[in-house]
Amino acid sequence: MRTAYRVLAYLVCALVAVQAASHAWASAGLAAYIFGGGTIDPSAAAPPPVPEFLGLMIHGMNGMYVIPLVSIVLLILSFFVKAPKAVAFAVAIVLLVGLQVTLGILGHGLTFLALLHGLNALVLFGTALTAGTVVGRRPLVERAAAEPVSATV
Repeated sequence: MRTAYRVLAYLVCALVAVQAASHAWASAGLAAYIFGGGTIDPSAAAPPPVPEFLGLMIHGMNGMYVIPLVSIVLLILSFFVKAPKAVAFAVAIVLLVGLQVTLGILGHGLTFLALLHGLNALVLFGTALTAGTVVGRRPLVERAAAEPVSATV
């Protein structure tokens, strides 16, 4: 169970990294398009002819569906992990993910919330990394009991 918990916690970290990378890719592509003379019309039926626009779709789908799903599975699994703080870290991750989604949605109307969205992503990454590291380890007493005792001469 600890291994599954660790994998899911690190998966949250990887997915947050995908979020950052996909948004940076899309932002760079859109900026290059605009600097090249292109215009963006929000009322247009189709997205601008920028291949990097896919990054915004990845960012949206990953942030709205994949990360919340993984964090909920982590929370459910945390109740079966016999480790101190497993549930606390999982609850913190779910709350941070909920805050992240909320900031992401509201950041379109109140742009200063986008700043908090980016900051919260770092906090989420750090919390998930800590959860995978701390909860994933077996206590020293448990590790010592699992190792075979060798006779020394």
